[in-house]
Amino acid sequence: MKIMHRPARYSNTRKSGGFRSAILILLTAAGLLASACSDNSRKEEASPYAAYLFAYFLGNDPGEEAIRYALSWDGYHYRALNGNKPIIDSKRISSSGGVRDPHILRGADGKTFYMTVTDLYVPEQGWSNTAMVMMKSDDLTHWTSSIVDIPQTFPEEFGEVMRVWAPQTIYDPESERYMLYWSMKSGDGPDIIYYAFANDDFTGLATVPEQLYFSPTNDATIDGDIVFHDGKYHLFFKTEGSSKGIKKAVSEKLTGDYVLQDQHLQQTEKPVEGSGVFKLIGSDKYILMYDVYMDGKYQFTESDDLENFSVIDGDISMDFHPRHGSVIPITRAEAETLQKQWGPVEAAVISSESTEVRKGNLAIDAVDGTIYLPAKPGTDLSRLDPEFRLAEGFAISPDGPRDFSAGAVSYTLSKTGLADRTYQVTAEIDGNPALDGYYADPEIFFSEKHQKYYLYPTSDGFYRWSGTFFETFSSTDLVNWKNEGVILDLKKDVSWADRNAWAPTGIEKVVDGRDGEGKKYRYYYYFTAAQKIGVAVADDPAGPFTDSGRPLIDFKPDGVTGGQEIDPDVFTDPVSGKSYLYWGNGYLAVAELNEDMVSIDRDSIQVMTPDETFREGAEVFYRNGTYYFLWSENDTRSEDYRVRYAMADSPTGPLRIPEDNLVIAKKPELGIYGTGHNSVVEAPGEDRWYIVYHRFNRPNGILLGESAGYHREVCIDVLEFNDDGTIKPVTPTLQGLAGDGASTSDRS
Repeated sequence: MKIMHRPARYSNTRKSGGFRSAILILLTAAGLLASACSDNSRKEEASPYAAYLFAYFLGNDPGEEAIRYALSWDGYHYRALNGNKPIIDSKRISSSGGVRDPHILRGADGKTFYMTVTDLYVPEQGWSNTAMVMMKSDDLTHWTSSIVDIPQTFPEEFGEVMRVWAPQTIYDPESERYMLYWSMKSGDGPDIIYYAFANDDFTGLATVPEQLYFSPTNDATIDGDIVFHDGKYHLFFKTEGSSKGIKKAVSEKLTGDYVLQDQHLQQTEKPVEGSGVFKLIGSDKYILMYDVYMDGKYQFTESDDLENFSVIDGDISMDFHPRHGSVIPITRAEAETLQKQWGPVEAAVISSESTEVRKGNLAIDAVDGTIYLPAKPGTDLSRLDPEFRLAEGFAISPDGPRDFSAGAVSYTLSKTGLADRTYQVTAEIDGNPALDGYYADPEIFFSEKHQKYYLYPTSDGFYRWSGTFFETFSSTDLVNWKNEGVILDLKKDVSWADRNAWAPTGIEKVVDGRDGEGKKYRYYYYFTAAQKIGVAVADDPAGPFTDSGRPLIDFKPDGVTGGQEIDPDVFTDPVSGKSYLYWGNGYLAVAELNEDMVSIDRDSIQVMTPDETFREGAEVFYRNGTYYFLWSENDTRSEDYRVRYAMADSPTGPLRIPEDNLVIAKKPELGIYGTGHNSVVEAPGEDRWYIVYHRFNRPNGILLGESAGYHREVCIDVLEFNDDGTIKPVTPTLQGLAGDGASTSDRS
């Protein structure tokens, strides 16, 4: 095998045709420049391009390694096509069953498209693969494909290659051929970027791969992306090893002599990969985007010189979570073809700027031509102004406040050169989600001292549940909530763990004095951190809380071999006055808390897992002589995450499981999925009960794949009982308690 580890120079046979005329054809076809002037001094005039196509994949789990499309009218705001589902079956085009890193190039003729992808299925192959897929299309919807296995194609030179990653294509005006470039690794050597030329019909490689770029520090280089700018080729890539991040090397020729500009271009300290550069239509501005893969999101930056980049994340919106992809400009006709095939999906209505509308729950259905405005409790629907935020160049009418109390209002969306689009816009008062933003695993209790409810959730929206702090919220009516701020920060307040702040629970205890004056309250906050359970104490339910200094639960009960020590629930038995701590993922354990509430009686530990449906999220409460045990079934990333229950005559069982013990589950017709990890609260002085739970974000969560499981929202609905004490199944609602209320102010 022959792999070179130092820059090598090769002479390529050049076909006829001048360099400048060829580059003009290429750049005009790509929609990047109107001329090939080296200083790029003139903006593109009368560009044929009107929109942007984003090709991407979702992640490493089964079904996620597939090509997906999104559309944008301005390069900033993207909407997934085909419901965020694949536009082509990976098993049909690959040898592995999965494809990643899609890169699309518009050909020099302006009408042919070339796409390359990594042939890799991580669930079975890990990170080792040997093939790529070459694809060709004339309409972006129908693709022919060919698999190129490098060791099979070049057994003498590259027979021992173990990684073939992130192929891309660029047109070489000097040889008038299409050049593929990608990274390869063999043995203990680093990943190196190679190149080869495609055959005439783009079904394979016509030349033996040669080295394009090798790191002078012997670091791995992957995810190359070449941009022609100011008469030079700029090779963006990710470097690993001694200096990880996005860097750039520059050359005056496409096929070699790249000189490293040794500085990081990413505008974050977090790990990144999969950079892609594209030029805004009719502008001198470039966008450099890259995958902040540990956070499960992209970061977008902007530059006019490809040297200095500024973050523009605040200008970007997506209804999906992409991994390593590419963006190209497309014509209006091409956009309409894509919409006809996989939509139509409009990215023109971006959001509502009204403070009376829950922006994160705005529902736009371009297929049916409808927009749903989820108004906050207290909104006057007879004079609501949606204050629509639109993509550049679009207009919408009518303007100003409108009466939504009687039903839908017609709006007309318009843009020069496009047919007008009519939307029927409706608005309703939605109490769910109860909290704005991403929160999950809600625990709730009513404070006797403060005469209001306190809600302790997980701070959500972090990649794979990587949040590190907890907030609390207070309310007198379960409808209007006040954010009391951060009450415990693992990074600052906890010495024994600094990651995975999950699933808290809390309780109010009288620690001094009797009924009447002199009563003193203390608050105990049990929380998960780094898959252990801790406890913190405060004199106020809104903190600040002081950690005990050590984990309370960092062991498995006798007989338990799997699962995690997470999801605590605290309960004080109103009959005996004893307090108990419940916990577990994969199993349910209970222990009696000692009088100090920060330690347990280890001799009292017992495992009381209800049945095979138990996953996590135990919740215990007492009503009319019966102890209720609720838990979550399935994975929190599943749309079928739901709540079941059992009954008992004591806080430690034995448990009786009713025949129909489902408490709450998804309601697809309302776009509600993943209803689980709940708590329960009784309105003080009444036999009136409420269930507090989380769901996927609505309406976009169901489109996010596994990341829906960490983009969750807290909701509240009424919990009711049958005459025999069994729980009536709860139907999750959008309205929640808006209009119902649970105010303590009218109770004496």
